[in-house]
Amino acid sequence: MKRKLLLILSFALMIFVLSCGGSKTDEGAIYINVGPEPKTIDPALNSTVDGSIYIQHAFEGLATRDKDNKIVGGVAESWDISEDGLTYTFHIRDNAKWSDGKKVTAEDFVYAWQRAVDPVTACEYAYQFEPVLNAMDINSGKKEVSELGVKAIDENTLEVKLNAPTAYFLELAAFPTFYPIRKDIIEENGDNWTLSPETYIGNGPFVMTERRTDDRLIMSKNTNYWNSSSIVPEKLVFILMQNGTAAVAGIKEGSIHFANNPPLQDIENLKSEGLMHISPYLGTYYYCLNITNEALKDERVRKALTLAIDRNYLTEQVTRGGQLPASAWVPSGVSDIDDTDFRKVGSDYYSVKPEDYQKNLEEAKKLMEEAGYPNGAGFPVIEFKSNSGEHIQIFEAVQQMWKEGLGIDSTISQEEWATFQDTRQHKNFVIARHGWIADYNDPMSFLGVFLSYSVQNNGGYSNKAYDDKLKLAMSTIDQNIRMKAMHEAEDILMNDMGLIPIYFYTDPIMISKKLSDVVFDTLGSHKFFYAKLAK
Repeated sequence: MKRKLLLILSFALMIFVLSCGGSKTDEGAIYINVGPEPKTIDPALNSTVDGSIYIQHAFEGLATRDKDNKIVGGVAESWDISEDGLTYTFHIRDNAKWSDGKKVTAEDFVYAWQRAVDPVTACEYAYQFEPVLNAMDINSGKKEVSELGVKAIDENTLEVKLNAPTAYFLELAAFPTFYPIRKDIIEENGDNWTLSPETYIGNGPFVMTERRTDDRLIMSKNTNYWNSSSIVPEKLVFILMQNGTAAVAGIKEGSIHFANNPPLQDIENLKSEGLMHISPYLGTYYYCLNITNEALKDERVRKALTLAIDRNYLTEQVTRGGQLPASAWVPSGVSDIDDTDFRKVGSDYYSVKPEDYQKNLEEAKKLMEEAGYPNGAGFPVIEFKSNSGEHIQIFEAVQQMWKEGLGIDSTISQEEWATFQDTRQHKNFVIARHGWIADYNDPMSFLGVFLSYSVQNNGGYSNKAYDDKLKLAMSTIDQNIRMKAMHEAEDILMNDMGLIPIYFYTDPIMISKKLSDVVFDTLGSHKFFYAKLAK
C-alpha cells in the first residue's frame, strides 16, 4: 500500500510539473506560487497577503510604492495637504486609464471608497477608513454613504476630508482597499465581477487574461497603464495551489520561479542549493484566542498558555527561517519617533531568553493553579484550528509543551484556506492560528486590529481603555503623543493577554536562480513589475 501511494503521489507530482512547466509551455512567462485559490480578489473584500499580491498587479491607488518601497504618486501625479492636515486634494493623471481604455476619474475613487465603508459590502478593512470624515458612522449605519468625506471636484481632482490629521494617510492611499473600482462593472456583474478576464477590469500594470479556478491566474502587461514602459515582464502566471512539496519540485525543475511557504523540512536544503531568499517581514505569527470561550475568559489561563511556550525551540527546531521569538504584539522593524524601532522603545512582556523558559513555565503552572486547574486538572480539552501542514507542525510542538508543562490536552482541526478564514471571522474556534502583516509601517497597523469594533478582531477582545488610547493616537499627528498612546495601548493588550504572540515573521521564499529584480516588500506584497528571467 505504501509503495502504491508513493507511485500515485509521484505521478500526481509529475502531472503538476508538466502542466505548469514554464520553460516548456510559455517561455518568458514568470511562474509564481503565493497561495491556493483566493477567497476573493476584490480590493474591497480581500484581507489576505496572497490576495493583495494579485490585486496590486491589476490595480493602482492614488499613491503607490517605488522600487525602494517608498510612497510615490500612483494614479495621482501630485497632491496638496491643507495647513491643518484635514484636507487632501489629489490630482489624477490625464493619462491614467483602465485596462479597457476608459479614463480613470475621481468619481471612480468616490464610488470605491463609498462601497468599502457601506455596511452592506461587509468590507473587513472598512475600519481602515476611520480617518476619513464620517466613515465609521456610515459603516455603523448612522449616516448615508453620500456623507463620506470624499468628493470629485472634477474628473481629475479628488478632495478628501479627514476627521483628524492622520500621519499615515498617504500609506493608506497606497493600500488595496483604497484602490478605485468601476461602478458600471460592479452594477452589471455583482460579486462575480472578479471571476472573468472580461469583467476584472483594473487600472494597474497588468491585466488578467485567463483565470482557471484552483489552477492558475494569468496576467499580461497592461498597455493602457500610464507607466507601462517601465513594466518589464510580458506575462505572469500565478499557480494557485498550497502544496509545498510540489512547489519545491517546480522550483528545482524550473517550472516555477517564485514560491513562498516552503515546507519546513526543506528550508535548510534549499538554502544550501541557493534557492532560498529570506526576506524581512513586518508581521507577527500568533494564536488567536476566542475570548468569549468560557475556558479562556480567565486572563490567568491566557497568560499561562503564553508562558508555557518555548519560542526558541519553535524558531530554531521547527520553523528554521530566521524568525524571532515574539515577546509582544508589535514586531521589530515598525517605526517609532524619528525612525527608531517601536519594539526597542517598548517593553518585552515576558522573557524569550532561552535560559528563562523554566522560570516562565513555573509561573505558568502557578497561574493555572490559581485559576483552579492544578496540573491541568478539570481543564477542558482545547481545540486548535488551522490550515495547511506547516502550521500543524508548529502547533504539534506547542501541544506537547502544554501537555508536558501544564497537563493540558488539545486536539487539532485542519480546514481548507477559504473555509478557515470564515471560521476565524465567525469565531467558530477556541484557539486558531493567525498571522498579521503590516498594511503600512506604523504601529497602528497592528494595534488597530484589536479595537473592539474592528472586523479583524477575530477573538472578540474588548477593552474601553485600549480603544481610548488608540482614539487619542488617531486624533493627532504629534508623534510624541501618538507613540506614547500606542505604547500604553499595547501595555493594556498584553497585560490582558488578548492574544498569544509566537514569533516575528521573516518571509522564506523559494526563488529560481534565473529570476531577478523582484521587489521584496516588508509588508509581504512582493512585486514583479521589473522582474527578469535569465535565458
